[in-house]
Amino acid sequence: MNRKIIRARLLTFLREPQTPDDTDSFRYFEDGGVLIEGGQITALDDFDRIDPAGATLIDHRPHLVMPGFIDTHLHFPQMQVIASWAAELLDWLNDYTFPEETRYSDPALCATMAKGFLDRLTEHGTTTAVAYGSVHATSAEALFSEAHARDMRLITGKVMMDRNAPAALRDTPQSSYDDSKALIERWHGTGRLSYAITPRFAITSTPAQMEAAKSLAAEHPECYIQTHLSENHAEIALSCQLYPEAVDYTDIYARYGLLRENCLLGHAIHLSDREIGALAEAGAKPVFCPTSNLYLGSGLFDDAKLRAAGLTNAIATDIGGGTSYSMLQTLAEGYKVLQLNRQRLHPFRAFHWITRGNAVALGLQDQIGTLDAGTEADLVVLDAHATPAMALRMERARNLMDELFTLQVMGDDRAVVQTYVAGRAQKATARG
Repeated sequence: MNRKIIRARLLTFLREPQTPDDTDSFRYFEDGGVLIEGGQITALDDFDRIDPAGATLIDHRPHLVMPGFIDTHLHFPQMQVIASWAAELLDWLNDYTFPEETRYSDPALCATMAKGFLDRLTEHGTTTAVAYGSVHATSAEALFSEAHARDMRLITGKVMMDRNAPAALRDTPQSSYDDSKALIERWHGTGRLSYAITPRFAITSTPAQMEAAKSLAAEHPECYIQTHLSENHAEIALSCQLYPEAVDYTDIYARYGLLRENCLLGHAIHLSDREIGALAEAGAKPVFCPTSNLYLGSGLFDDAKLRAAGLTNAIATDIGGGTSYSMLQTLAEGYKVLQLNRQRLHPFRAFHWITRGNAVALGLQDQIGTLDAGTEADLVVLDAHATPAMALRMERARNLMDELFTLQVMGDDRAVVQTYVAGRAQKATARG
């Protein structure tokens, strides 16, 4: 069995930090060791307390090692429409996204893009992703296959959409059910893969297709559900127009049995108190997508209000409405959004959010998101001196909190020295 020890400064969270002074919420090792065997972490301690017998030593000092980042909402077929100008969400979808996604009927293109997609994630320190495919089963098939070859944890599904899209991007209620069912049977639970039942949003699914999604959800309670909710005022108005019997946008999904604990709802910005209560009762997970919300002018996510109602919020890049694959840049923009809402995102809570916090939202905190013994060996190595500007800032850093905030505000893929997926290094040559 391949046995290795990662030596570095180590940071892992035990629970969500409540304040910047909540140092009991994490473990920090100035000179720590992570023992990895067979893709699992088997020990975490001070370096001199780790048994080195038969192990290869990889020394990442003086860099900081923490659990790999977790991205809970992004779109595989949108890699090449990032930075496409549009007035707002629905214009962007119709002018760029839908035409681009029609290309993903081609298995060869899907295979090529799947490699590039996962490369972009790992080079930015992301080791787990929850991704949307296109309407074509070929897109999910290619992404599952590539992730499985890398032993990478991935949650994805083919999009279900049978109206308000180009003909080449529409399925039917029956074909969407059949294709999803086949993908679930082939991939869900294979290696580190999970399936997400994926009605894109209410605008692009007829009631008949929502019934198909309802059937899939009832037959496969172990599968995730992912969709979009209340991103944009025009989207909300059209959704409610298409489903006039629903009390509000959230009620559309509730009527089809799609609100539950493993349901991920992208955006969730413009919610009434009734909707927030319904999400909290169901245990569904809103997903904060700061870079896309700012880019498309959609609105400001009210993290504190949702949390006060008992909701567990995830955070994500939302590529390609989102503008960066980097969860560090996502934190930077998230910080600014919350500042505008007079809320504060201190760096300890920020780094908990993109590691253990997102794992909790996925119900996977016993498998990913920490450096605890018995969890999967997904790690990221970070350098807060990665650019001249960062190095200059770090000359005046006083403590770990300053270092983390430098990474949070100024970091991107250049700050990622190495990423490990199931204990395997993902870059040919580590920087630093």
